Amino acid sequence: MADRSHSQSRLSGARRLIVLLLALLLPFCDFAMSVAQAQEFRQRRSILDVILGRPQVRQREIERPQRARPRRSTAKKRDVQSVKAAPAAQLAKKVDARKIMVIGDFMASGLADGLAAAFVQDPTISVVKETDGASGLVRNDHLDWPKTLVQKIDKHKPSLIVIMLGSNDRQEIDMGNVSEKFRSEAWDREYQRRVDELAETATRAKIPFIWTGLPAFQSPSLSADAATLNNIYRTRMESVGGTFIDIWDGFADESGKFIATGSDINGQPVRLRGSDGVSLTKAGKRKMAFYLEKDIARLLGGDAVSDLVRLDATGLPLDAAPKDELHEMTALPPISLSDPDLDGSKELLDQTLMPQTAGKTPRDLLIEKGETAPAPAGRVDDFRWPENTKPAG
Repeated sequence: MADRSHSQSRLSGARRLIVLLLALLLPFCDFAMSVAQAQEFRQRRSILDVILGRPQVRQREIERPQRARPRRSTAKKRDVQSVKAAPAAQLAKKVDARKIMVIGDFMASGLADGLAAAFVQDPTISVVKETDGASGLVRNDHLDWPKTLVQKIDKHKPSLIVIMLGSNDRQEIDMGNVSEKFRSEAWDREYQRRVDELAETATRAKIPFIWTGLPAFQSPSLSADAATLNNIYRTRMESVGGTFIDIWDGFADESGKFIATGSDINGQPVRLRGSDGVSLTKAGKRKMAFYLEKDIARLLGGDAVSDLVRLDATGLPLDAAPKDELHEMTALPPISLSDPDLDGSKELLDQTLMPQTAGKTPRDLLIEKGETAPAPAGRVDDFRWPENTKPAG
């Protein structure tokens, strides 16, 4: 019995030792298995491998060192917004180019810039800007425009004069020892006289001129005064034989009120006026000049047209004018489409040549009486019994 108990104790001690060894070796086994699984794997067998008896192949995943991909040298992207459209190349003006002289205040200065852009591609037209931003017809102590215009005409010998004034004239007018308030009756009479004096200065020089009206402004009172001045300019130009150009609609909405954004000369929405509600942007200056182009072409003639194409007859270039042979065409009276003599016969649509039919046609029978013509023999809808054949029975 002692031997048996001694053997059992030894067996239990051996078991403890084995368990201790397994506990110590278990972490190393897990690590080895993870490394083995990372290095190799067993390929899954498909149904074809089972049927065809293909042996199971052990594949080892070859771990290649991953090389760092070289960074592509990215070229610097051009900032599209910072790249401005190149301005149109200005053609050299001819020596004998006709001059358009622009006079007036700060609004006339913008008009001159717009006209210069309009005729930048025309070597036969040159725009001369002779403006004073603080000038007007009320303060002749600052600048006397009738006298100044005579000097500018002698200096530049212009072919056309463009006048734009009035933005600085909303103030009292000095009449000797008396000062009249703006828009009073005496103020209106004196201002009209000064407008006529400036227009007659250009008329005496036998130079055609255009008086450009004022646009709408952001201030309602300023717009109302500008409309009043435009009425004076229009009335006086009709009496002295000058040309008045109204640009109000291009810078106002349907109700005639000021707009800061509108369509440009190409119909695209752009900013036309500055944040102050008075100044003009580049697109606004160009649009203001657009209203004068047709009359400039009419007054100067020749090639005095911009790069815009107009479809009306007044704006056609010289090479598109009607030829002399077109006037020799013989006018013919209109011919009615129902005239029987149109094709040389006496009846409409030549009724005599239409085929004549005996009796009523199948169409007439169907429409008038609802009767259908019998089907031809042998057709699928021919339900008649063949001749010499009797039904059975």
